[in-house]
Amino acid sequence: METDLMALTVLKPPGELGSDIVVGSAQGFGVPMGYGGPHAAFLATSQGYKRLMPGRIIGVSVDSTGKTTLHMAMQTREQHIRRDKATSNICTAQALLANMAAMYAVYHGPEGLKAIAQSVHGLAGAFALGLKKLGTVEVQGLPFFDTVKVNCADAHSIADAASKKEMNLRVVDKKTVSNSCIPFMKQHHRSARTYMCFVDRYHTEHELLRYIHLLQSKDLPLCHSMIPLGSCTIKLNATTKMMPVTWPGFANIRPFAPADQARGYQEMFNNLGELLCTITSFDSFSLQPNAGAAGEYAGLMVIRAYHLARGDHHRNVCIIPVSAHGTNPANAAMCGMKIVAVGTDAKGNINIPELRKATEAHKDNLSALMVTYPSTHRVYEEGMNEICKIIHDNGGQVYMDGTNMNAQVGLTSPGFIRADVCHLNLHKIFCIPHGGGCLGMGPIRVKKHLAPFLPSHPVVATGGIPVPEKAQLLGTISAAPWGSALMLPISYTYIAMMGSKGLTEASKIAILNANYMAKRLEEHFPILFQGVNGTVAHEFVVDLREFKVGCVYRILPESSPKMLPSV
Repeated sequence: METDLMALTVLKPPGELGSDIVVGSAQGFGVPMGYGGPHAAFLATSQGYKRLMPGRIIGVSVDSTGKTTLHMAMQTREQHIRRDKATSNICTAQALLANMAAMYAVYHGPEGLKAIAQSVHGLAGAFALGLKKLGTVEVQGLPFFDTVKVNCADAHSIADAASKKEMNLRVVDKKTVSNSCIPFMKQHHRSARTYMCFVDRYHTEHELLRYIHLLQSKDLPLCHSMIPLGSCTIKLNATTKMMPVTWPGFANIRPFAPADQARGYQEMFNNLGELLCTITSFDSFSLQPNAGAAGEYAGLMVIRAYHLARGDHHRNVCIIPVSAHGTNPANAAMCGMKIVAVGTDAKGNINIPELRKATEAHKDNLSALMVTYPSTHRVYEEGMNEICKIIHDNGGQVYMDGTNMNAQVGLTSPGFIRADVCHLNLHKIFCIPHGGGCLGMGPIRVKKHLAPFLPSHPVVATGGIPVPEKAQLLGTISAAPWGSALMLPISYTYIAMMGSKGLTEASKIAILNANYMAKRLEEHFPILFQGVNGTVAHEFVVDLREFKVGCVYRILPESSPKMLPSV
């Protein structure tokens, strides 16, 4: 069942109606519309389905000393554990958006939320009653909460007349329009300015801010410690980049507003898209995927549509090295592909003879290779050009996971390496905050021959590329035409301020820092994988297995005669 959180404050809950699974969006709980997002979705199930859900399941257990403890039954990044058997392709959630919605609920409390819901329904009811009294149109007599449908003689002319009065109506069909009502509340506008929303006992802004500060002080942020998750190479989220997210012109616009009301957004989309194409050496782009894993899925579906348009319906084999990102096999499985894994050598590089053998064995059905560069083994693949040639010679396409583009920007590019598709994790590469699990954006870049198969949208045109006659269009990847559009000003501002020299310098510094740390640590710990010249990419893996004691890792063995010098 699909539902609306605000409506559920006054309606009978789905569980009481016998529903097994419920989905919806938390946007209505104080999160700006942002021309489509980001918004936190939610999924809830009955007890019998809980272990099939993606993400973490926490249970109460007892540790070796008899103390009560929390036990994680399934880790967040299940893709790296289950790979093609994962129940989700998304490795992280919209945690910051979920917190915003949660704070909105805590601030208003149960009675406040009910009052808001009743206000919403009251406005919709007043709108419907007013139209009935006019008698010139027919109000549909369906049950409604916040949206009223109206039958009329000419929907487009009525919508045009309303637009001139600065009101947007949705044209459902030639003779039907609809209007959705929301209450005018100061909280909405205040939250848009401060980038944080509104708590049963925290009913003033000061109380709420103290509560939020108390909660965030329990977390371990980068300003207090180093977090050993190198793939992100998180950069400074400067105020200048974050401010546009709070501007009403970006935050308070609906995703299906007429294009002439969003000219600033459209100009930014084009400029940012061209910049990203230049950075990656690709020809065309789509901003629609609103997470890195969604970008992977979109890229694979583009490849699938390309093969279908050529009559190659049988091409469904996807070759994936074991060094690829964990979401790769999860996404390939979601696309209905048959996954063939290939191994790596002792240094972490893809085993090219094994890959060649697997490619030639499946050449008649080969669809794609999914590869991460630099790989999750944290090395630059020495034979990447040869690998791409092997795939292309056997009729396949190369999908490059852009999760580690921090080690490429300004130095090389997926297009130069001969990849056909690549997604970019803007939250890793171009400064969008991670927010405890993402404000994700995963736009994809493609070579010219794949451009006609990029994601489209049934309501809003997202590109003007001619589509081959026999093409089976990909359709939508996200509900909104340009994904989580509100996050794009952050990356656009970062790229514009850094410029080509600054972006290249950032990549060099990331790689230099990683190699500096690896060299300082290798006297004390084994560095698991290194390139042929003994270097790593923008991150590295420290092998702590020999220092494992119970469930605790010690930083240095007690017998070590030499401690690390200060850095």
